[in-house]
Amino acid sequence: MSAAREGGHRRRLDVAGQDFFPAYVVWELTLRCDHACTHCGSRAGVARDDELTTEEAVRVAGELADLGAREVVLIGGEAYLHDGFLDVVRALRARGVTPAMTTGGRGITAELARAMAEAGVSHVSVSIDGLEPTHDRMRNLRGSFAAGMAALEHLRAAGIKIASNINLNRLNHRDLEPLYEVLRARGVTSWQVQLTSPLGRAADRVELIFQPWDLLDVVPRIAALKARARADGVLLMPGNNLGYFGPEEATLRSLRAGDRDHWRGCQAGKFVMGIESDGAVKGCPSLQTSHYVGGNVRQRPLAELWRAESPLGFNRARTVQDLWGFCRTCDFADPCLGGCSFTAHAILGRPGNNPYCHYRARTLAKQGLRERLVPAAAAPGTPFDNGTFDLVVEPLDAADPTAARAPDELVQITRRPLRQAR
Repeated sequence: MSAAREGGHRRRLDVAGQDFFPAYVVWELTLRCDHACTHCGSRAGVARDDELTTEEAVRVAGELADLGAREVVLIGGEAYLHDGFLDVVRALRARGVTPAMTTGGRGITAELARAMAEAGVSHVSVSIDGLEPTHDRMRNLRGSFAAGMAALEHLRAAGIKIASNINLNRLNHRDLEPLYEVLRARGVTSWQVQLTSPLGRAADRVELIFQPWDLLDVVPRIAALKARARADGVLLMPGNNLGYFGPEEATLRSLRAGDRDHWRGCQAGKFVMGIESDGAVKGCPSLQTSHYVGGNVRQRPLAELWRAESPLGFNRARTVQDLWGFCRTCDFADPCLGGCSFTAHAILGRPGNNPYCHYRARTLAKQGLRERLVPAAAAPGTPFDNGTFDLVVEPLDAADPTAARAPDELVQITRRPLRQAR
């Protein structure tokens, strides 16, 4: 993450010129959720065993402030289903840390939105994954889209800056442009577009996942949409697993028109931290729990975990020598360093070689080739888990066997009563 917020506005971190510190923290307060989304990387729904109490979470909020955290994004599951949600917000705000939130929005009533504003929540991103039929299918719940739209209205009315985000895949990508118009009309100030990675429940539904050559269509469309959004006063930014180094790179990564920003490598464990609801700490919230947890806040102070040599800091000494496959010999190997770590790991079982790369897809296409992901091993069924894929290189115009089964065949919509938000 090369940009942080201060006072509600983004500013660029000098990722090459300052010591590592957790500027941007994503904190899963609870795994309890009022959705059971088909693409959820954490397989949220039921709380983890032995989640942090309110007292423990407030203490961790202070430790984050001591480490210099600038922004803490509270997530779940659903963060508002943790008994101490607002207490944690107040603790962060009291120490000068910007509290934010990412949510599905189902339980955000007008009353809760006002309480969040009073406690000090700065901005909230509501996850909207397509127009109503597509969103409800991905979120596995009829009425989910309407609830998300209502949450945006309640939050805006309470004076909280509103944003949105989308997980883009083969099921919903045709909704991208019309969805932007819906969100713009709702008054969102920013929109994050990221790719659905085969992580968690999405690893069980591989037909949802883009094939690498799909980026040839998707990335230019996102760049064109960003130019339109900029003219409308909306900041569209790519997630860390979308790019890299194609002709649209500067447009995608820059905060302002005319800037020449670009992807600067995975910042997990350098300027980004993830905290799981039972106190486990890793360098990025989406990294695989089984491989990247560097300790637990119940066992050691957060500052010690951050500074220790551990899986949390795996990324700090990464060089081109750690790359492999196409990424090892790529023209952009040095600045890119293999793109998003959790995405590469979710596909090939370790970081350093990332098929989700626009430059890579374009390079192969010029040779009349493409890469196809073929499932090799299933995910075990735990939060932030993954299976693995084999990569098949084939002619660019080959038939697509993965299109034989439509993604929406794998997504069943259910009705469930709304859990009480606390």
